Amino acid sequence: MSTIWIEKAQRLGDGSIGGAMDHPSAPARVVWHTTESGTGDDAFRAVAAHLIRVSAEPHLLYDPTTDRLGQFGPLDKSARALKNDGSTRTNRVGKACIQIEVLGRAAKPFTATWKPGPNFKVMMAAIRSWKIPDAFPAGRLATSAADATNRPRTVWMTKGGHYGHANIPGNDHWDPGNIDKSALFEAAPAGKPAPGTGTKPPKRVVDLSNLVAAARRDPGLPQGGTTHKADVLVVEKALVAEGLLPAQWADGSFGTRTVEAYAALQRRYGFSGADANGIPGQTTLSKLGKEHGFTVKA
Repeated sequence: MSTIWIEKAQRLGDGSIGGAMDHPSAPARVVWHTTESGTGDDAFRAVAAHLIRVSAEPHLLYDPTTDRLGQFGPLDKSARALKNDGSTRTNRVGKACIQIEVLGRAAKPFTATWKPGPNFKVMMAAIRSWKIPDAFPAGRLATSAADATNRPRTVWMTKGGHYGHANIPGNDHWDPGNIDKSALFEAAPAGKPAPGTGTKPPKRVVDLSNLVAAARRDPGLPQGGTTHKADVLVVEKALVAEGLLPAQWADGSFGTRTVEAYAALQRRYGFSGADANGIPGQTTLSKLGKEHGFTVKA
């Protein structure tokens, strides 16, 4: 049963912040924001009052340093923290569009200093009650205001999961910054399914040696030639989600386009020169897998 009011959350305002969803047939999703403020109880009270005063309430307000959690309105109705995307009322996309304002600043990712506790776990349980997957379907988050360009409309309108404000079409903010996405899920592990229920798919395994072989061989094959198609497809889909590879090139061939996309990923992770040559390595592949649901066989 989907949670509408989180029992342990502090009630903020009068409980009425929005209305019915415009696109209830689309999957439920979460949007992470930062308040661009300080943290602590004084900031919590001031930010809550400000959001009410300017009619920009999210559903939830969370302090990552004290684990304090507040709720402005029911999770089955819309919130007010997003701009419209033309005629699309972005706040009303999905069966639910749960919006969370986290006390902090995009320039200082809150996952680097936070202290998640019982209230964070309760919040994540409420999110999962809407069958929202532990995934970021739009891929990467912005690392700066100048980097806030990853806002795929088709993904937003069709995919459930977690999004940053920086991923929402029609919006121009870059929050929540470059937070550690996997840390959100690790801080509140999902409950283990009962044996035989099949509620959680087996984790995919990618063979690093197969990828290296494909990256060295496939560019020299005729267009579309494949060496280890199954392993390459997993990585290519992750590169598509990261906004580095056009979907049309996710074909299981580690060709020139995929090598270029992987080199861009290596540079994003801080590598350069010969360490950013597009040939997968243990460090970059493991980090990519952590964010996109696969493990690496060395």
